[in-house]
Parts: sequence; structure tokens; C-alpha cells
Amino acid sequence: MTGMLVGMSGLSTNVAVIVNGIRRLLFPPACLFCHTDLEQRDGCCPACLDHIHIWPVHTCQHCGIILPAGITPGPCGRCMQKPPVQQQTISLYQYQDTVRDAILGWKLQGNEAAVRWLLQTASPRLQQLIDRNDLLLPVPAPLDRMRQSGQHHAANLARWVAGECGAEMEWRLLRRQGSQARQSTLSGKARRKNLRKAFTLADQHRELLQTAHAKRLWIIDDIFTTGSTVHYAALAAAKTGLPVSVLTLARTRHRGSSI
Repeated sequence: MTGMLVGMSGLSTNVAVIVNGIRRLLFPPACLFCHTDLEQRDGCCPACLDHIHIWPVHTCQHCGIILPAGITPGPCGRCMQKPPVQQQTISLYQYQDTVRDAILGWKLQGNEAAVRWLLQTASPRLQQLIDRNDLLLPVPAPLDRMRQSGQHHAANLARWVAGECGAEMEWRLLRRQGSQARQSTLSGKARRKNLRKAFTLADQHRELLQTAHAKRLWIIDDIFTTGSTVHYAALAAAKTGLPVSVLTLARTRHRGSSI
């Protein structure tokens, strides 16, 4: 009987090897970013990996702006004078090169595999930052743009982040109101004015929070440019009385990149 089991185990191993070989012939492993052939299914080729830049961890604890070397970690001068509503602002990557191409491919062409790889790679940090009792709130997208693209990118991102850290996502708590121009077409000052009244709490927000048993809220968005979007979303979320933090997949090195 033991010999039969060993033989069956060996047969299963041989079948797995054959199946994997056929799979490699039909679907050869390729880089998720540039589609170059790979020897193994690592997801990212060395060239693309060299151009993935992590957002530095030596940042202001409130707005997330990079602090000069030698400055003690803590709030920056601006946040010391006028602290933002959120307790912390975290970005995972710098919005350039490989990461920029991955996000544009996802938002414009629906290619989500590379973005999901970036999140899986950042999974240890996400698990360190986000508690299971935290609630993830995607920045609400304008309804007309969701109809046009068929996607709610911030909600998808929040769902994937939730999968990496074991927290819950609630897209119904924050609501978008009014009609706003695209942020990408505006200057920094115009961006802030454009979103001043864009976000509000849903009428049923108390019931949603009671169901989730949330201890802290996270505003989730894809790209941090000037910070106007997450700033006003965080202001609305803070009306719940719960602590609020901000997480974005990537952040630009915009000169005024501070909330």
C-alpha cells in the first residue's frame, strides 16, 4: 500500500511537471510591466524593477512630504503651524517610470495585473500600517466618469488593499456631490477650490460604521499630486469622529505636494 501511494505521488508530480511545461509553452512568463519574456513567473523583469521607486519613509508624519536628511522624524514646519485633519499620509511608490506606466495602463486600458503586483509587493508594509479593525474608504469618483470608464478605480484599489491587510472596505460611506472639473486640468490653487464641497458623508453613515465596528478610517486613492482630493475627502470622513489616515498607491514629487 505504501509503495502504491509513493507511486501515485510520483505520478502526480510527473503530471504537474508536464502541465507546467505545456503552460509555459502556451503562456510563457512575461514581465507584467513591459511584457518581456521571463525565465520564471516573477512578475517583473530586472529592468522594470530598477525603475520602481519606493516613496521614502523619512517623511512628515501628517502630510507625508519628504523631510530633508538630518531632520528628526515628525511633523514638518507647515503641519506644526496648521496640522491637517488626517493623522498620517502614506504613499507606497513614487509616481514615475515603471509605476507611472503601470497606473496609466490600469486606468486607461484596464490592465490591472501590474498594479496588483505592486500592492502584493507592498503587502508586508500594508499589514504593518493597517489594522483589521480599520475601515478603508475609497475616494468617491464622479458618476459620469464611472459611467464613461465602467470603473471605480479608487474602490478597486481599496478592495485590493483590503485583501492584502485583512481590513474591510466601505464605498458607501463617503459620497460625491456636485459636478467638478477634472483635477488634472487645473492648477494647484484651482484644484483646492474645485473640491472644496465635493465630498460628504452618506445619510446612513452611522449605521455603516456600527456594522463595520471601525476604529480608524483610511482614505484610499491612486495618486497623490497636490493633496487636494484626499484633503477634502479626509475632512468629510473626520466628521464621523474617528481618526483618519490617508493611503495612496503613488505620489508625485510636486513642489507643492503637501496637504
